[in-house]
Amino acid sequence: MTLDRTFRSLHDGPDILLLANAWDAGSARLIESRGAKAIATTSAGLAWSRGYPDGDVLPREHHLDAIREIARVIRVPLTVDIESGYSDDSTTVERMVASVIDAGAVGINIEDGGGSPELLCAKIEAARRSAASAGIDLFVNARTDVYLRGLAAGDAAAEEVMRRARLYRSAGCDCLFVPILADGPTIAAIASAIAPLPLNIMLVPGLPTNDQLRAHGVRRLSAGSAIAQAVLARTSKLTDDFLSGRADEMFVATADYGATNRLFLPV
Repeated sequence: MTLDRTFRSLHDGPDILLLANAWDAGSARLIESRGAKAIATTSAGLAWSRGYPDGDVLPREHHLDAIREIARVIRVPLTVDIESGYSDDSTTVERMVASVIDAGAVGINIEDGGGSPELLCAKIEAARRSAASAGIDLFVNARTDVYLRGLAAGDAAAEEVMRRARLYRSAGCDCLFVPILADGPTIAAIASAIAPLPLNIMLVPGLPTNDQLRAHGVRRLSAGSAIAQAVLARTSKLTDDFLSGRADEMFVATADYGATNRLFLPV
């Protein structure tokens, strides 16, 4: 089965698709080696790894280089967070998605942010045109920031998410991503309302367990930038200790050099 079809099928199984988001080739290969069925990127972690802040700032060519580097070292499907698609012009978005596909991705996340839902619809349609031209079954995950940006509250927020889901599905999206949503009953209501469109939730404190999320109808759970942030926090702590003349934690639970190096040997 081709990677694009494999990735799509992962949303249809009995289990939630768990995506431990990577930020560079090294983290992607490590995550794959731990049994991940697919690799997703975190826009924040990837931007930080290239020396840029998150939020549509990472230069296009840096992003494409990172995608190519990740695709080179993994054998599982790769889906990429392209934030807002690098433009509000659908033709430019179409070209960007074509480049992302050419770099090795079989899926994308693209978000509405603070823009209108109609604008994201145009971008989704552009992504579909790119996929058709490339001859792949690109999986388009449409992210709505209704909760993340506080665009509405309470029942009105859930209703707005459902409304946008209908628009994005009509435009050609394959999944709806609703970051920071953590309330179980609301998750269940949205999942039921948008079915058969799969619902993607992001890992946040206070989220129901995976078994509960499955019962609520969630099909996909993303770690987002959480793993990258945890790694950076650990790096900060070890660096502070080292610069203060303490290194006792440096060799506690470290990765084995030989085993790590073997992850990157030619196959």
